Amino acid sequence: MNQKDLLRPVADAAALSAPLQDFNTADAVEYLNTLALPRAADTLAALPLPRAVKMLEQPELTRSGDLVAALPVAKAAALLGLMADDRATDIVHELDEDERARLIPLLSADSRRAIQQLLSYPAHTAGALMTTEFVSVPADWTVGRTLQHIREVERTRETVYAIYVLDPVTQALQQVVTMRRLITGLPDEPVLEVAQVNPPVTVDAMLDQEEVAQLIRRHDLLAIPVVDARQQVLGIVTVDDILDALIEESTEDAHKFGGMEALEKPYMQIGFFEMLRKRAGWLSVLFLGEMLTASAMQHYEDELARAVVLTLFIPLIMSSGGNSGSQATSLLIRSLALRELRLRDWWKVALREVPTGITLGAILGVLAIIRIVSWQLLGLHDYGEHWQLLALTIGAALVGIVTFGSLSGSMLPFILKRLGFDPASASAPFVATLVDVTGLVIYFSIAAMILRGTLL
Repeated sequence: MNQKDLLRPVADAAALSAPLQDFNTADAVEYLNTLALPRAADTLAALPLPRAVKMLEQPELTRSGDLVAALPVAKAAALLGLMADDRATDIVHELDEDERARLIPLLSADSRRAIQQLLSYPAHTAGALMTTEFVSVPADWTVGRTLQHIREVERTRETVYAIYVLDPVTQALQQVVTMRRLITGLPDEPVLEVAQVNPPVTVDAMLDQEEVAQLIRRHDLLAIPVVDARQQVLGIVTVDDILDALIEESTEDAHKFGGMEALEKPYMQIGFFEMLRKRAGWLSVLFLGEMLTASAMQHYEDELARAVVLTLFIPLIMSSGGNSGSQATSLLIRSLALRELRLRDWWKVALREVPTGITLGAILGVLAIIRIVSWQLLGLHDYGEHWQLLALTIGAALVGIVTFGSLSGSMLPFILKRLGFDPASASAPFVATLVDVTGLVIYFSIAAMILRGTLL
């Protein structure tokens, strides 16, 4: 092998990493996301380990698992070993069993133990989100000794803005000290003297991430400790981790609310057939549901033949009911997600939505009557000799359909949550389909009562 061959890997690495030299971490991540996977993996491998670790730890970096899997095994293990344990666990989650089996044995004992512990917790729980890299000190230490300890371990901890004070014997959590209180304390002062006054707020490892977020928001925390039954600290959930998790969950809910399965990857990275699979299922279900609309119209075929004018208002009737149901569903899904409502509150919501639906339906009904009367009197359209009864029919139908839409749209999230499903599955298209079918039945039933002996 000549000298040029020996220098080629170094030159290739320099060429690959050159575009990132003037980028900050966020811009470098964005650039890496635009590259094809092989090129992105080569570029990541060419970077110095600290820079590569910093980029892998960014939640905005897509295909993290694929990138790590594409790296040489030794390089991938070195990167995972230097990463924060919680972020490394997220990446390991994305690897298949064979890739995990190759990588995990190459990690240090501490990293391997931490990652395996985090992998044991169900997704979307405090245990799955927490990091085991936190600062803790015995309760009999002084402020000065605690600060010296922080200087020694700071580089290996995810955060140092909260220090957890433990019982020297049982290792149970006694108090929490903020960095601000610590640096304002006297060096010889006991660390408990500068600790917060209130008992520490803690969570169980199995608590849902949404409830963890509620506690962090309620108590204005930057991190919350996760403890076991003996009050020993297992790890901490930081505010940035919970925000990333909630953004991901909100994205999933938005996809579901649009009437499709949630996407695990950014839109442009979803393959054609995977996109079809995500969208075709729900679309087919909604299509089958809309077939019931055709069945309902067939049932009233004779009425439509005798009073063709009724067909002019079918789109108006169906859209109004669907819109009111979608409004109610959106409000209730969000309220349930924010814990503003509980399952036991369903009857309060029903009592609120019925008069709301009646009032909204009456408003739309009046607008529809004004429209029919105006068009008739101005000569823009002739609705026939019984146009007054037709206007009354449309107005009354809108009251009934909007009321039903509001009630059904508000109750559906409760029903799904009671059955153990995600309330976000009560998507706007699903509610609209449900109200379309029932709306036609309500419409023609009211028409039959008001127009009997005239048009019908």
